[in-house]
Amino acid sequence: MKKKKIPLRKCIACAQGKTKKELIRVVRNNEQEVVVDPTGKTNGRGAYICSNIECIEIAQKGNKLSRALEVEVSNNIYEDLKNMVKS
Repeated sequence: MKKKKIPLRKCIACAQGKTKKELIRVVRNNEQEVVVDPTGKTNGRGAYICSNIECIEIAQKGNKLSRALEVEVSNNIYEDLKNMVKS
């Protein structure tokens, strides 16, 4: 029997390929709002980031989420991500 291929997603900070369950998805929806997507099913342009503080800080310093989502990302989103990782 053939193994099912699991697609990998790339972290925008460290560029490592990981499964969806290992990453946090951030989405820009049609109203140009940026939200953290815990379900992974929200419509819109998405970007993935590792669930560790180091990658979140790299993304914040390099403004990588703004570049990936093609919209300005506030510091509140980065704080939400850090709080998700800590809890």
